[in-house]
Amino acid sequence: MQKPLIPLLLALLSTPALADKLPVLASFSIMADLVQEVGGERVTVSSLVGPDQDAHVFQPAPQDVKKLAAAKVFVVNGLGFEGWLNRLSKSSGFKGQTVVASQGVKPLVMVDDDHDHGHDHGHASQDPHAWHNPQNVKLYVRNISAALTQADPAGKDYYSQRAQTYSQQLEQLDNDARQRFAAIPASQRKVLTSHDAFAYLAQRYQIRFLSPQGVSTEAEASAKGVAKLVRQVKSEKIRAVFMENMSDKRLLEQLSREAGVQIGGKLYADALSPANGPAASYVQLFKHNVDGLWGAMK
Repeated sequence: MQKPLIPLLLALLSTPALADKLPVLASFSIMADLVQEVGGERVTVSSLVGPDQDAHVFQPAPQDVKKLAAAKVFVVNGLGFEGWLNRLSKSSGFKGQTVVASQGVKPLVMVDDDHDHGHDHGHASQDPHAWHNPQNVKLYVRNISAALTQADPAGKDYYSQRAQTYSQQLEQLDNDARQRFAAIPASQRKVLTSHDAFAYLAQRYQIRFLSPQGVSTEAEASAKGVAKLVRQVKSEKIRAVFMENMSDKRLLEQLSREAGVQIGGKLYADALSPANGPAASYVQLFKHNVDGLWGAMK
């Protein structure tokens, strides 16, 4: 028995795959992944700053202005992460919805006493890297879901369900990380990295991070700061030493040489890896970082 043709066609046309998708632009690769997780088949997502690219030093080009002008929703981290944001929005004449995904996060304040700053970073500033705590990412997901629903009310239930499912994954990530780090003595939970981007992870799991750079990769480490870190690494017998995926490795190699420790691996801080890398999604990034840190500390 043949099924009626008209109801079948109507059902097909109502699916997200055949409907017009909502064009969303994200400021950088991690944010784009979160938008895709919530938006699924109802959105098309592009990113201004791609995998293994540094949003701190990003300079918008004419094609980026066109990307923003074509989007209906623009999702950014906020907390000062996108220093170029106002300039880009003004250049594009963007009339759509700008969403600050970090809204509701309690920001950490970083004080950099031993760094020379070549740009407009003060000695005390908000740390924008809130995504390194999965509990903060749950807030990101909630804000993204609300924004997509506002732009596409017909997808409300779809976005809500996907946000809920993904938030459950984030909760599991957090629980697993807490259990693993709690099993390591506090005296061993110390890490040297090339970029001080992990304060939220440090606070959540009681890890002490040392870094020659400040919160931004634009910050330049002073000779005084490097010498201080070398003394700390030696005196505290720090074993976990990591590169960050976009940082200049020469500084950490100098520290490694002078302190007599080996660089143990790579952490992903401000960007995902390419699709064929170990951190092609936020979930993969978090697992990769936790695995590396835990393995070096234990």
